[in-house]
Amino acid sequence: MGPRFDVFPIRNGIPVSSHNFNFQRQLCRRTLLRGTGVSLSLPWLTAMQSAFAGVEEPEAPRRFVAMTLGLGLVANNLNPKQVGFDYESSSYLRPLEDLRNSMTIISGASHPGVTGGHRAEASLLTANPVGSSGKAKNSISLDQHMAKYLGSFTRFPSLVLSSNGSNSPCYTENGAMIPAESSPARLFTRLFVNDSPAEQQRQAQRVRQGRSIMDLVAGDAKLLSKQLGAGDRDRLDSYFTSVRELERRLAESETWAHRPKPRVGVSKPVDIGNSNDFVGRQRLMSDAIRLALETDSTRFVSYHLGGSGGVVPIPGVAEGYHTLSHHGLDEEKLDQLALVEVEIINAWGQLLRDMSTTGESGKSLLNNTSVLLTSNLGNASNHDNRNMPVLLAGGRFKHGQHLAFDRRRNHPLPNLFVNLLQQVGLEEDRFASSTGTVTGLETT
Repeated sequence: MGPRFDVFPIRNGIPVSSHNFNFQRQLCRRTLLRGTGVSLSLPWLTAMQSAFAGVEEPEAPRRFVAMTLGLGLVANNLNPKQVGFDYESSSYLRPLEDLRNSMTIISGASHPGVTGGHRAEASLLTANPVGSSGKAKNSISLDQHMAKYLGSFTRFPSLVLSSNGSNSPCYTENGAMIPAESSPARLFTRLFVNDSPAEQQRQAQRVRQGRSIMDLVAGDAKLLSKQLGAGDRDRLDSYFTSVRELERRLAESETWAHRPKPRVGVSKPVDIGNSNDFVGRQRLMSDAIRLALETDSTRFVSYHLGGSGGVVPIPGVAEGYHTLSHHGLDEEKLDQLALVEVEIINAWGQLLRDMSTTGESGKSLLNNTSVLLTSNLGNASNHDNRNMPVLLAGGRFKHGQHLAFDRRRNHPLPNLFVNLLQQVGLEEDRFASSTGTVTGLETT
């Protein structure tokens, strides 16, 4: 008897099975061709994205962007007076009225136990009171926790960026700070400019050398473990687990080194030399962030805007940004500070608009990306870490409201981190000092 093949009816040129699984799931990444006992998996095909009208398309990846400010935002200018969906936009939010239904304002939230003023930058994405409790070691940050489990699908598991300098609020599982990239031009090169064949070989060789070195270290450590007590063996087992994870990541890096980078229809940006042009640098880096997400070069981004000490080149601003943030309720300083902060909010809003007009699997890039804006300082003038400013946009949340919690007994902001972890697809119910998820924040 010759080979047996099932014959399916044809719809729009695509065979449709009436059994096993419906057509809406037939053309997916796991689709197999079967015959005479042999199965062949299909590569990604255009038909898998939209075989015909009405077919459920593959779900786009979930993404996360954190923008963190080192000098806070004036709460009275940011937070609406009304609670719920019928709030009147504050002075900072009026220019973002077109984005009202794409964002949520959260007030009365902070990281429990975190103090220390500027030192609390280290706690921004970890919620670990490392800067205020005398702890010498931090814990993993929210973005790196996501990248640990979901970062292997892209060339860059995560991007850690800053407006100036290498400091970041991003920490590894071992509590080491991850240095940030502050140059949009260098970032563009990493993302979109292909290395020469010789450089690709050098990168692959470096990866292979790194793997062989770890093999040697692991071998010696295994010999040592036979001479250790139970406690030390447990610590070594934890070390081996980290080694195996790093080996996996290095193997993926070697694969990516030989793959061409995506092409984009824009020119390489020119870095802004003026370190005081805080908002200009923010806008330039935001463009690169959108391109990185749009090309699926990464799915997890943190961008720290630490704050300029000099005069931000905005009409009406005559004093340094850091000096203005320590206003002491001086009306003239507050007026100048408002000019700076409203431009920071406007630049953030423009990123949201650009993401909302970028289509992806029938939705917008913003719809598939949770974008958080926050700061370690609720009141920069007196270095208060309570009542942190929090704006959340995009993702699969029901937006359009002001969630106001007790300004004296703050809601745990790590609860929001649990919401964000769940939104990217991780089945988590705790992060740091969380007590659950944010009350009143629902998904669509």
